[in-house]
Amino acid sequence: MSDLRMQQPDGDTALAEWQYVHNTIIPTHPLSLDEVRERAGRNHLEVARLGDRLVGCSTVRPPTDESRTATVIARILDTHRGRGFGEQLYTRGLHHARELGAEVIETVVLSSNEDGLRFALKHGFEEIERYLLPGDTIPWIDLRLS
Repeated sequence: MSDLRMQQPDGDTALAEWQYVHNTIIPTHPLSLDEVRERAGRNHLEVARLGDRLVGCSTVRPPTDESRTATVIARILDTHRGRGFGEQLYTRGLHHARELGAEVIETVVLSSNEDGLRFALKHGFEEIERYLLPGDTIPWIDLRLS
C-alpha cells in the first residue's frame, strides 16, 4: 500500500514530531515537550513518516491489571487522510494493545474531529461517554470497540 514507516520516538526531535501532530489535531489541549516525555514513559508512542514527510502519530495506553482495557489512538494530519495511513496506525496499535494483554479496547476523540469520529465508528467503536475537561469548551468522546 505504501512505504509508511512507524517508529517509537527515540529522542527530543522525534518526540517533538509526535507533539506537533498531537497539538495540530488536538488544538484545545496542547502538550509541552515535557508532557510528551512523561507520556512516552507510560504509554507506547509512535511517529509515522512517509519518506521525509511526517504523516501522523499514535498512542497506546497499556491495559491496567484491574480493567484489562487499553486505549488506542491514531492521529493523521489532514493532508494525509483518506489514504489508508490511519488504518495502518490503528491496526498496529490494536495489535500492540492485544500483545500487552488488553481484553477491551477504547479510544478517545475530540468531538470537533469529525474525521476521527467517523473513523472510530467505521471501525466498530461505540460511544460510551462525552465529557468536558476543566477549562475545555469542546467535549471529548470515549468510545469502546464492540
